[in-house]
Amino acid sequence: MALNPKLLNDGEVVVVSTRTHAKALLVPLLALVLLLAAGLAIQVLVGQEVVTRIGWVAVVVLAGRWVLWPFLEWLMGAYAFTNRRLITRTGVLVRRGHDIPLSRISDIEIELHLNDRLLGCGTLVISDASTHGRVVLPDIPRVEETKRRVHQLLHDQATEASSRHEGI
Repeated sequence: MALNPKLLNDGEVVVVSTRTHAKALLVPLLALVLLLAAGLAIQVLVGQEVVTRIGWVAVVVLAGRWVLWPFLEWLMGAYAFTNRRLITRTGVLVRRGHDIPLSRISDIEIELHLNDRLLGCGTLVISDASTHGRVVLPDIPRVEETKRRVHQLLHDQATEASSRHEGI
């Protein structure tokens, strides 16, 4: 999902925009395959029309919970770094958001597990000077590149702030 342009202030530009890596959809995909196999097994082994229909209704309901809902959560989630702040938006029915000005970010760390390295993603942990302390962005694609770009943003902002103070 692209970040809604209405969230941006005048002069604000999106530098990095991403969502959770598609690996988040592997378990729902496996669930879909297992549910379809179970539905076919009920249809073939039982053979009674009423039981088969009940089985397929159960498959559809469970697929909605274990397949469709995780897909919608993945699709609706968005993370963006602009030239001024970090913007996060998640949730399907209830939208949650978190905005952190770049000037409040005090540390950026990444966590790369073995499977993350194989799939080219990782967790980005943003520490800020607020009472919340940290924002965890799981399974960010190309997390090391994202971290470098955010460090560059922080450096550019610090350089800009110091040049303004020198002119006083």
